[in-house]
Amino acid sequence: MRNRSLRFRLLAAAAVSVSLALVVAAFGLVILFEHHVERRLEQELETDLRRLIARIKIDSDGRIYIRNEMADPRFEEPLSGLYWQIQDDERPTLLRSRSLWDAMLDLPKDQLNLGVVHRHMLDGPVDQSLMVREQQVIVRPQTEARRLRVAVAMDRSELLTARAAFSADMLPYLALLALALMGATWIHVRMGLSPLDHVRRGVLAIRSGDMQRLADEYPDEVMPLVDEINELLLARDDAVERARAWTADLAHGLKTPLTVLGADAQQLRKTGHSDMADNLDQLAQSMRQRVDRELIRARLRTAGALVPRHADMVAVVNGVIATLVRTPLGSRLVWHVELPEALEVGMARDDLTELLGNLMDNASKWARDQVRISVVQDDAVRIVIEDDGSGVPDSELAHLGQRGVRLDEQTAGSGLGLAIARDILDAYDGQLSFSRSRLGGLAVSVVVSLPIT
Repeated sequence: MRNRSLRFRLLAAAAVSVSLALVVAAFGLVILFEHHVERRLEQELETDLRRLIARIKIDSDGRIYIRNEMADPRFEEPLSGLYWQIQDDERPTLLRSRSLWDAMLDLPKDQLNLGVVHRHMLDGPVDQSLMVREQQVIVRPQTEARRLRVAVAMDRSELLTARAAFSADMLPYLALLALALMGATWIHVRMGLSPLDHVRRGVLAIRSGDMQRLADEYPDEVMPLVDEINELLLARDDAVERARAWTADLAHGLKTPLTVLGADAQQLRKTGHSDMADNLDQLAQSMRQRVDRELIRARLRTAGALVPRHADMVAVVNGVIATLVRTPLGSRLVWHVELPEALEVGMARDDLTELLGNLMDNASKWARDQVRISVVQDDAVRIVIEDDGSGVPDSELAHLGQRGVRLDEQTAGSGLGLAIARDILDAYDGQLSFSRSRLGGLAVSVVVSLPIT
């Protein structure tokens, strides 16, 4: 599955880039170190070669010998990896170091230039790979001059050992450098993407109604996105205003015909056509209810994005109860309220008032003596409204809240209260459910979200 996180993509790309760069750097450092050590070893070999040449002596009998032994003890240790050898045209093993033991350096039979150091790579004893420095010198005994080939050799395993040790010592520091670079990259990515996070918070503030537009204090690279969002918000506001104006015009346009229809019903009743008048009254009432519901639904579709989406639950519940206790039905009831000291929900205040007003008004119509309202907060807010009325059969609970459904025709009402409550909750992604109350009647459970932060 493709990861859509921009932060993850940037960090992954940075990890790949850092890894490749460190691998290349590691190879480069190892090669540079190897060249440096090899130069140092070559210098040591050439120094040993000059010292060896300086020690060559010849006695009165014409015998070649070394005046003093070489200072490095490895020349005395058998097969130590550090060797010297002197030969002439007649004897390939005229003189050699003790470290060669019974072996010899198989020097190539090339033409040597006097005084010039020649470089060779040769196979040595016990499968060693040798770096060889060779020079031709002339010694002059009392008889004729003699040409000697003087060679010093060193096993390359020292170079390989030093390279391996350097690589092993370098790896922890490269890992530490990789962590430091990835930490710096994470900081850079976080700082670079922070304007997008600010845009996200700004959009959330617009959704909650705390802001109308995004500010213009963003980097130049983000401003085109901000400008497009603001243009989109402006176009949305214009569309919402046109929709609200159209809805208001429709309501006013229907108000007059409905009034005339009611007046005609009164005239028909005066002339003795009571059945026809009742039908017209019922038709006019149904049309008013339908218009009222559609006006509420239009307000939910348009005003939800324009007003703050947070309301004081405690204040709204107490306000609705204060209104209902002044009605004939509400004044005869005992209202039990279980509320926290303070609680806000993610709804516009008018919509929350409309929602609770319909539900609590419905409870007051069916309750005998009392209504209980309880509010609990966890990840969301749950409001339970219970009455002690006759209740609803379990088989009919699923039909509650459907458009125009009334399960009891004896009580005044249109059957739209619960349907309007469901419309409001649908607009806020809330939940509405019904069950039997502990008091014996109906329990209406509402779940709404907390304010967006």
